[in-house]
Amino acid sequence: MSRFRTVGFLLVIVSGASFGALGLFARLAFASGADMPTLLFLRFTLAGLVLTGVMLARRQAWPRGRVLLGLVALGALGYFAEGSAYFLALQHASAGLVALLLYLFPALVALLQVALGREHLSRTRWFAVGLALVGTGLTVDPGPDAELLGIALGVLSAVIYALYVLASARVVGPAGPLAASTVVPLSAGVAFGALMLVNGPSLPQTPLGWGAVAGLTLLSTVVAVLTFFAGLQRIGPVNTSLLSTLEPVMAVVLGALFLGERLSLRQGAGGLLILVAVVVLARSEPARPDPVSQAASP
Repeated sequence: MSRFRTVGFLLVIVSGASFGALGLFARLAFASGADMPTLLFLRFTLAGLVLTGVMLARRQAWPRGRVLLGLVALGALGYFAEGSAYFLALQHASAGLVALLLYLFPALVALLQVALGREHLSRTRWFAVGLALVGTGLTVDPGPDAELLGIALGVLSAVIYALYVLASARVVGPAGPLAASTVVPLSAGVAFGALMLVNGPSLPQTPLGWGAVAGLTLLSTVVAVLTFFAGLQRIGPVNTSLLSTLEPVMAVVLGALFLGERLSLRQGAGGLLILVAVVVLARSEPARPDPVSQAASP
């Protein structure tokens, strides 16, 4: 393997691990007194400002016109809705379970593509979609640490994210990955800022809480997004999709190590089926880039 591709694999592994820490940081911030609108306002606004600095340093042009409006809509509407569902789910279910449910989105994208007449699924891909749906059925086992509301919100976040992926496929290309990764979070930050002002900000009350905000912003957003796109350019969409399954695995491991979270045997089996479905879908992807593998996770 060439050094160029080796670096690509390492970058995507870093991205998946960074996204996987998102639930841990969010749960720590919530425990310190932050609420969902405030936390997501801080996350997206601060990350957007850091990425703006990267754009300025690279002297990259800002998108304009309809492309800019499309990116703003993706952030203020798409990311706003998906982020709200995902982070509310974290308040009612474990970080690992919510992350596993989010990974329904590749199968949902495939189904939506068929429903819209944009794609024909092979038997292999139908098999993968079936695995994902069976896996979801198995994970719907609340147990002592999860509520049905949390599971429902986790599934809702996957549905919204699937719609976001399909919409972003038409907008992100003309803008470029860095510009899109900057404008979308800034727009989401404005939307969450407006929501935060309705009831007033609820900031973290402990140094650990602010450290979680910093980790959520820098590691699980800035580093995760930049390494994702940098790795994608080196190893392509199929390998990127395969390695991105590290995200929910990392979420489960971190939740067990630092939050005392445990998945039941049934939920673990369901999560494994979802991950297998993602791998099967990725391996059956055509050579052309696909929106499923070009959109970074939340």
